[in-house]
Amino acid sequence: MARERIYVVEDDPGLAELLVEELESEGFSVRHAESVETAWSEIESWQPALVISDLRLPGADGMALIPQVKAMPDAPAMLLITAFGTVNQAVAALKQGADDFLTKPLDMEYLLHTVAKLLQHRRLTSVVASIRTNKTVETYHGMLGKSRVMRVLYQQIEQVADADTPVLILGESGTGKELVARAIHNESKRCEAPFTAVNCAGIPSELMESEFFGHAAGAFTGAQKARSGLLKEAEGGTLLLDEIGEMPLELQAKLLRVLQEGTMRPVGTDREVAVDVRIIAATHRDLELRVKEGSFREDLFYRLETLTLSVPSLRERGDDRELLAQSFLAELTADSEQQPVFSPEAMDCLYQYPFPGNVRELHNAIERAVTFCNGEVIERSHLPERVQNNLAAAVAAADRSEDGNAEHESSPELKSLNEVQQDYVRYVLRETGGNKRKAAEILGVTRRTLYRWLAEEA
Repeated sequence: MARERIYVVEDDPGLAELLVEELESEGFSVRHAESVETAWSEIESWQPALVISDLRLPGADGMALIPQVKAMPDAPAMLLITAFGTVNQAVAALKQGADDFLTKPLDMEYLLHTVAKLLQHRRLTSVVASIRTNKTVETYHGMLGKSRVMRVLYQQIEQVADADTPVLILGESGTGKELVARAIHNESKRCEAPFTAVNCAGIPSELMESEFFGHAAGAFTGAQKARSGLLKEAEGGTLLLDEIGEMPLELQAKLLRVLQEGTMRPVGTDREVAVDVRIIAATHRDLELRVKEGSFREDLFYRLETLTLSVPSLRERGDDRELLAQSFLAELTADSEQQPVFSPEAMDCLYQYPFPGNVRELHNAIERAVTFCNGEVIERSHLPERVQNNLAAAVAAADRSEDGNAEHESSPELKSLNEVQQDYVRYVLRETGGNKRKAAEILGVTRRTLYRWLAEEA
């Protein structure tokens, strides 16, 4: 993957060297110039994702660079730095199109946080703009996400696609297991044949055998015509058995025969029928536990688990959460005259809430917010109450933060939710030795949010 490009315009050699060194250590490709005149031609041809410029430079100042940079196609983000920062300068720079404004002396950790925030915002803005203009957004077979765990999953999909071996897809409800199954089918040599998905929990047990294996005419009451069944209907293609853990034991034995022999016997017949279908099974259940409980066949489990893919929960996907939220917002407001944006507080709520229902629950939360938002900004109050009030863990931890194992007083002074949050943030910072990056990861928020909390507390 190509490294993101950052162009630095700074006439102080020491600071320029430090900026280049810090940014390169974070994996960016960096170029540097000492003046606007020297920088402009290179910026135009090199097309960086971000320009960091000192405000006071020999000749033209950094303000003069803003309109030039922002007029570029796919304009870079713009960050100004200066030792002479004032409110008026900040307002003027932002009005001209600068994305942020920092003053010297620079806190390098905060600068890197700001750089990451600006680059992430630029990427998300590009995604939202693509959706709203009906352009194709870069996805992987319908899955939107660029986190490390999702890139690993995409690679695994391609590795298992061309094998005819069954695949077992594990993951919590709402993570997108069916999308993964479809991606495997689309990447496989069976892609031109049917892809059929069936939810094993949605078929009555007394009808399940007939649904899967078909039946002869007159095989049972009401069977007026012969039916080929789901396995035969997916001939040459792929059959997804969603929630395989809900399949009755007697049917599991017959499915195992299909996997081992490639044949099946329709209900009401005494002959074996050959069937060529790839089986993909999916479940949010612990199948090993079900084997121990006796509700799932051990031999079927071992036949299915040869190729197992685990779909990550939304909690494991980092900034994919914001990417998905912005994408859902753009999708849900595409035909609306009003296209709202998230307030920082609303986005903080989306980062803090664990989303046990994963991507499906996130989509539902955004849909609710869009419905209740009558203005230009989606606020915290527009989100579901469970998302707004996700501070139970913070309350429990804050109770332990100051007193350790000390007993509570009989009538403790009750704290506001804001005070509880501040207590817990201070506790996590102490436990991490003041490492803000690690603290933000533990708290489940971005470093942007953590810095804002600390600034509010100060």
